[in-house]
Amino acid sequence: MLRSPSGPLVRLAPTFQVTRAAWSIRVEHRLVFFFFCIGSGDQHRRKTKKKKYLLKQEGPTTVNVRVTGLAPGLHGFHLHEFGDTTNGCISTGPHFNPNNMTHGAPEDEVRHAGDLGNIVANAEGVAEATIVDKQIPLSGPNSVVGRAFVVHELEDDLGKGGHELSLSTGNAGGRLACGVVGLTPL
Repeated sequence: MLRSPSGPLVRLAPTFQVTRAAWSIRVEHRLVFFFFCIGSGDQHRRKTKKKKYLLKQEGPTTVNVRVTGLAPGLHGFHLHEFGDTTNGCISTGPHFNPNNMTHGAPEDEVRHAGDLGNIVANAEGVAEATIVDKQIPLSGPNSVVGRAFVVHELEDDLGKGGHELSLSTGNAGGRLACGVVGLTPL
């Protein structure tokens, strides 16, 4: 469920509706499908078919973002550590940072795994972006599943702004909207 700092949001599949912004985010990774048939030759027993999905570890994750209702301009976009929205977007915690690095740009060697840069809202307040990143896998110990994407009020200075918050948050300001990453059937 998405939340804004002012409270819970209404979910409209596949887009989330917020008081100030509507957004949809799609996270993609290559899947490997394995099919197993389980059962016996006994005619009185039902054969069951199981489908198992395994995520490939190699390769980047693609995040397709569309956010509406924003102020025109740049907005920081990050993956935060927790998928907890009990206190709005504040309870999502800090940027996801499993390697204990300082804040940086998505292309920097030294950065939080959750540092995904900025999305740009046009004059109509619509931001669309495709982000491809190797540090945010859908499986394994650093999985994005259960964490939260957050759209920030201001531009992320990518750790280069010289502000006291530059190396921790990119000085990107308040949290406008957030959503927990979960898996759903295709």
